[in-house]
Formats: sequence, structure tokens, C-alpha cells
Amino acid sequence: MILFWLKEAFKLIGRSKFSFLLVLISITLSVLLTTVSFFIIRFSNHFEAQVKNNIVISVFLKDDIKPAEIENIKSELSQLNYLSSSEYISKEMAVDIFIKETGDDFRKILDYNPLPASFNLKLKSDYANSVSIKKIIKNLSTYNWVESVVFRQDFYQKILSYIDQAKIYIFAITGLIFLVSLYLVYSTVRLIFNSKYSELETMKFVGAKLSTIKMPIILNITFTGLLAGFISLAIVWVAYYNIRMYLVSIDQIIANKLEFLFLLISLGPIIGMLVTILSLRKFW
Repeated sequence: MILFWLKEAFKLIGRSKFSFLLVLISITLSVLLTTVSFFIIRFSNHFEAQVKNNIVISVFLKDDIKPAEIENIKSELSQLNYLSSSEYISKEMAVDIFIKETGDDFRKILDYNPLPASFNLKLKSDYANSVSIKKIIKNLSTYNWVESVVFRQDFYQKILSYIDQAKIYIFAITGLIFLVSLYLVYSTVRLIFNSKYSELETMKFVGAKLSTIKMPIILNITFTGLLAGFISLAIVWVAYYNIRMYLVSIDQIIANKLEFLFLLISLGPIIGMLVTILSLRKFW
């Protein structure tokens, strides 16, 4: 029986080449739209992680801190579980940074260095939120070697809030794109079935089993979806190959490539099968 279904499924391609091509194009567009939405979501997550991993809190040291105490301070900082890294900026390094950023050399006027030594602290992404940052600043301020703690709170909060808002829109657009793509395939399949409605009804009338009528159609659309998955994979690969120099590395967005390839190829058959079953409801 399975061999019969498979033979009939492939015969349907030869009988209605135009319908096969129409469904193939519809499912391919559906897979591509869904893939684009997936990339947008993953890229936004990657960008958010990059921002969180680069949040810096500057801790300025008191002037009476001796060079020998710096190592003890580094040891204290290394024990803080919310820090991913710390960078020591000496008074001399602070002068070089100031001159590089402003272009002004105050040493022509002043005979001493007013800039304090400091530590640039990077937080772990799990602590890169406004609530945790406030607690961290309060904690750092309690150390007796700290003169002041500076954090560009407004700047980072704006970026993170923009990212959160963008993700809401991205999820909404992704859902809309997926529904539109499903409807596109559904409409195409329904259009084809409506053109063959009388033929299917005749088969029912002469006593053909429902499985005999439906399974070849379901297998046909599923095979078409599989082919659409491979076509989509080829299009995605060609597109990435041509624009990869303008994008971040795909390794940073997609960690498991094999899993992504499997999902991309299987998405077409899944969409085709589900939409076909929905379209054939009136024949159950």
C-alpha cells in the first residue's frame, strides 16, 4: 500500500506540472520568509548579548592608593562573581587616553597629573540589567579604596530598551510573516484542490478509501516541501556567500549548523504536510 501511495504521489507531479510548480514556489517562499525571520531574531539576540558583554563600570581610585596595593585590589575584584573582566588604568595611561580622546595636553599648563587611576569593570551578561547594576554600584562604593563609581546608565539603558522594543516588533513581524507564508501555501493548495474537487468526489463516490485519495496527495505535497527545503537551503547559502563580508560570522549567530540545516530542510515538508491535512478536512 505504501508503494502504491508513493507511485501515485509521483504520478501527480506528472499529471499537474503547473500545480506542482505553484506549490513548490509557495512553500519555498514560506521557508525563506521564516528563515529570514529566524536570522533577524538570532541577530537581535546576538547584538543584545554583545551590548551586555561590553557594559563597563569605571571605578576611580583614591589618590593615596599605593602601587603595592593595586595587586590586592585586583585580587579582590577577581573574587566578585558578577565581573567578567577588569582592566587597570594607571594615572599615566589615563593621561594618554585623555590626550587621544580630546587632543589637549594639559601637561603644558599643569605640572602634575590630576587624573586618578581607575579600573574598567565588565559585567557578566546575567548581571547586565538596571536592577543588578544599581546593586553592583552600591556594593563597589563600599570599598575603602574607591573614590567614585561611574556608569553611563542612561546610554546603556536606552540601548537595552531599544533592543527590547525592537525584539517585540521582530517577534510580532515574525509571527505575521509565518502566518502569511502559511496562508500563501494554504491558498495555493486549496486552489489546486478546488480545481480537482469533482475528481476527488468521483473517487469517493465509486468507493475509494479515504487513505487512497488523501495519502498520495499528502505525500506529494510533503515531497514538494522537501524539495522546497533544499532549494531554500541553496538560496540561503548563495545569499550568505555573497554578503558574508558585510555580516557578523554565522558562527556567532548559529552555533549548531547541523541542527539549523536539519530545521531548514524539514520546515518545508512540515509546512506542506500540515497545510495539506488542513486543506483536506472536508474529505475526512
